[in-house]
Amino acid sequence: MTHGAADASVGATASVPSPTPGPRPLREDAPRIYPRRLPDPTRRELLRRSRTIAKVVALHFTPTLVRQLRSIRHGALPAAQLARPLRKSFQDLGGTFMKFGQIIASSPGMFGDDVADEFRACLDTGPPVAFSEVRQRVEEDLGMALGDAFSEFEREPIGTASIAVVHKARLHDGRTVAVKVLRPEIEHVVATDLDLMQPLLEILVRQTGDQMAGSTLQLLDGFRVQIGEEMDLRNEARALAHFRRLQSEFDLTRIAVPEPFTEYSGRNVLTMEFLDGVPIDDLAKVADLGYDPAPLVQEVMRAFYLTTVRWGAFHGDIHAGNMMLLRDGRIGVIDWGIVGRLDPSTHRFFVSLLSAAMGDESAWPVVTKHITDVYGPAIGIAVGLSGEDLTAFVRSVFEPALTRPFGEVSLAGIMQTIQLQMAKAQGIEAHQRSLRAIVRRLRSQRKLRRMADEAGGLMSDFDRGTFLLAKQLMYFERYGRMFVSEVPILNDRAFIEQLLATVDRSWLAA
Repeated sequence: MTHGAADASVGATASVPSPTPGPRPLREDAPRIYPRRLPDPTRRELLRRSRTIAKVVALHFTPTLVRQLRSIRHGALPAAQLARPLRKSFQDLGGTFMKFGQIIASSPGMFGDDVADEFRACLDTGPPVAFSEVRQRVEEDLGMALGDAFSEFEREPIGTASIAVVHKARLHDGRTVAVKVLRPEIEHVVATDLDLMQPLLEILVRQTGDQMAGSTLQLLDGFRVQIGEEMDLRNEARALAHFRRLQSEFDLTRIAVPEPFTEYSGRNVLTMEFLDGVPIDDLAKVADLGYDPAPLVQEVMRAFYLTTVRWGAFHGDIHAGNMMLLRDGRIGVIDWGIVGRLDPSTHRFFVSLLSAAMGDESAWPVVTKHITDVYGPAIGIAVGLSGEDLTAFVRSVFEPALTRPFGEVSLAGIMQTIQLQMAKAQGIEAHQRSLRAIVRRLRSQRKLRRMADEAGGLMSDFDRGTFLLAKQLMYFERYGRMFVSEVPILNDRAFIEQLLATVDRSWLAA
C-alpha cells in the first residue's frame, strides 16, 4: 500500500536531546484518547453472526478435515496446511478475525514462519466497501459534498484493512492525501464477535487454564478497550499530531508520521498526509528502492523506547503493514489508531526492566517484586522458586530476549523455557502426551490461573500493558530477524543509557 511524504532531510541520530536538561518525571504528556462505546448486540445479531461464522468455517475447513480423515494413519496435519483455511476464514469474516490474523502474521517467533507468511495478507487486505457507502460516510462526517472537500477522490481504495478502507485523494490546494474511512456498521460486527468469543474462551480457560487460551483471552480483553479507541478517528488524529511533535522535538528525521488535516476529519473519517512507499517486509520492492532498511528499523525501535520510557505511550500496532520504506529514504509509520499507554506502575516496571537488562543488578529484584505483587503467590508456586532463585529465573527469561541477537532469540523459545520450568515444579513431564499427564497439567494450570485471578493480576492494567508491550516486541522480533539478525533489541546501548539517565529515580521509587 502506498500511503505521501513531504520532503525532508534524511539524517541519523543516536542522541537523546532534551528541551529541559536533567532528570525529570516521565509522565508529562500524552495524546488525549476517548474510546467510542461499542453497541450491545441483540440476540438476533448474535445468532446471525454465529451462523455466518459456522458457514464460513465449514466452507474452508471441510476439505481439510476430509483429507485428514483419509490420511489419519499419517498423523496430524502440519500447521501450515491448517493455516490456509484458517486465514481464508479470517479474511471472509473480517473485523475482529482480521485483527487476530494481523498478530499471527507479525509473530513468526510464536506461530512459525510458514503460518505467519500465510497470514501476511491480513495485514492490509479486507473485504471491499462500495464507493457509494464510502462517499456517504465521508459527506455525513464532514458535513459537505465530496467535491467541496476534495478536488479528486479515487474510487478504488489503496488500502482495505480490518476496520477501515483508505482512499487516495487531493485537496483543492493541490496536496495529496490519504482518506481513512471506517467501514459501515463495523462497530456492530466487532461488538458481536467479541460477545461471541468471550464466553467460549472464558469456559476454555476456566476448565483448562491453557496458556494459549489465556493469552487469547488477554488479547480480547485489551482489544475490547482498544477497538473502542480505534472506532473514533479523532483519537488517531490527536495521536498523529502528538507523535509528530515528539518526532520534531527529538530530531528523529528518518521517521515520517503523516500530518493530519483536522478540518477534513471527524469521528468516522481521517484525512492525512499521503506517504508514498512500499511495505517494509516486501523485500523485493524494498531492494528496488535501493535504500538499506536496517538503520531505519533501528530508528523506529529508538523512537519506541524514547516515547515509552519518557511518557509511557507508544504505537500499539506496529506490524509490517503499518511500516513503509518511503521513496525519499525515510521509514513511514502509519495507522496510529492504537496507542499503548502504560499506567504509572507498569511504566515504572518497564523502566526498571530496561535498567536491569542494561546492567543495573539492583533492578532485577525490583522487576521480580513487581511481578509477584501483581500476580500474588501463583508466580512462585508456578515455577517452584522463591527469593533469589525466583529473581534469577526471571532474569534468565527476560535478559536473553533483550540482550542476545535477534537471530538467536524467539518468543516461542522463551515461552517454552517457562513451560518447562512450570512442568518441572509440578513434577510433570512437559511434553508427555499420556492422558494422565495431560490431566495433571491442565489441573495445575487451572489452579495457578485461579490464584493469579484472585490476586487481581489477570486483566489488570499491568496485564494489559505488558501484553501490549510484548506484542510490539513480537513485531520487532520479525523485523530484527529480517534486517538486523546479528544485533540485539537493545543494541544501541549509548542511546538507551542516555535515555535512562534522564529518568527521575525518585519517580521510580514511588
